[in-house]
Amino acid sequence: MTTTTSARTAPTTRVWIIAVFVAFTMSGLAIATWLGRIPSVRDSLDASTFEMGLLVLSMAVGSIGGLTFAGHIVAKVGARRGVQVAAFCLAAGIVFAGFAVTFGWGFAAIWVGLVAFGFGNGLVDVSMNVSGAAAEKAGGRTIMPLFHAAFSVGTLAGAGIGALTEALEVPVVLHFAVLGVVTCVVMLAAASRFGDEHRYEEHESTATSPTPVQLTRWQVWAQPSTLLIGVIVLGMALAEGSANDWLPLAMIDGHGLDNAAGSAVLTVFLAAMTAGRIAGSPLIDRFGRVPVLRVSAAVAVVGLGLLIFVDVIPIAIIGVVLWGLGASLGFPMGMSAAADDPRSAALKVSAVATIGYVAFLAGPPLIGFLGEHIGLLGALLVVFVFIIGAGLASGAARETGAAAETLRKRRARDGDHGTAGARAAHDQQADGTQRDGGEPRLQADRPDHTTDDTMADPASSGGARTDR
Repeated sequence: MTTTTSARTAPTTRVWIIAVFVAFTMSGLAIATWLGRIPSVRDSLDASTFEMGLLVLSMAVGSIGGLTFAGHIVAKVGARRGVQVAAFCLAAGIVFAGFAVTFGWGFAAIWVGLVAFGFGNGLVDVSMNVSGAAAEKAGGRTIMPLFHAAFSVGTLAGAGIGALTEALEVPVVLHFAVLGVVTCVVMLAAASRFGDEHRYEEHESTATSPTPVQLTRWQVWAQPSTLLIGVIVLGMALAEGSANDWLPLAMIDGHGLDNAAGSAVLTVFLAAMTAGRIAGSPLIDRFGRVPVLRVSAAVAVVGLGLLIFVDVIPIAIIGVVLWGLGASLGFPMGMSAAADDPRSAALKVSAVATIGYVAFLAGPPLIGFLGEHIGLLGALLVVFVFIIGAGLASGAARETGAAAETLRKRRARDGDHGTAGARAAHDQQADGTQRDGGEPRLQADRPDHTTDDTMADPASSGGARTDR
């Protein structure tokens, strides 16, 4: 018997969603806290460009370590504990680095602090995306792009604070200590309000349902869907990261803008990214991930093409807006797709995020190297190609499991039984295996185990476990 539980359960789901929003915002704020003081760090060390590159590398090394272990940590103790551990790593790393900069402890000490900071960044990335994907299921609507929009808001706030502290010549240690502690405390408080993402695993077996399969880390990496979703995330992460790193210089060197105008164009790109993530959620709910991903890739390709090939500044800026809008939804939709399978969500999100981080590691030096020879606008053709690849791989992000059932019900409720809804329903009716490469079907993915109550909020299920 189905009962109405929205009055009782909606606040719980709402608090969970708000908590994830806070975690994403604090993660963006933490990253921008470091990025906003790079000029002061360079001046304090009297460092060369190469030495500053090594500091950036230290964060990348730590992030890869965090991503590598995050799948195991989240699978073992849950996303809540993962975010809490990450909060301490972020705070300890940034505060230690601040002391090392201000008190002259040396390059190696800063490197150690940034490795710890990067580890926390990688761990929180996976943890909050896993919890965010589960909260998205609990809420019954697409909100992952909004979570990533909150991250963008956090980076904008952190960059603004960084610019202010630079102008006021606030000591790096004071800035890092205050923001590190604030970020840690708020993130810990937010994580304490996370729901239990493991509730979606709790379903009774039936005589006709296959035994649930717990995949290992290497089995997750061997799945074709993992690699194809990774291609989506790689292309869209490169689209986002290359703009952060090179767009101002591309506008200055390629289109003749001055330094201030070049930086302003980056702000236009970031604003377009944020707007795209806010506006994208209802589109994903209406049409499904695959059509939205394909259109997003096409918009990004058109925008980047205008920037590269049209030497008219207003049209190039229009291209930047289209580039930002098109690149805005790829990464969050990739994270949602990776988390569709509840039993391997942590490991799969970790794997896909690791692939995405290749864009942040290899992308900037590759574009810089090519830019030395053919100019930055020409070097951005690499991004152009990877975005096309992401669009071609977008079918791998098709909704499966509970996400497909939610899409089917929503489209049926709206009276629209179009292609995406029919395909989602067809996927749900498949016998024993998913359509994407024959991966094991999970109990949680079977619609006969999903009720209106559990889709509204997993807490309404009697078999829900406490957080691990």
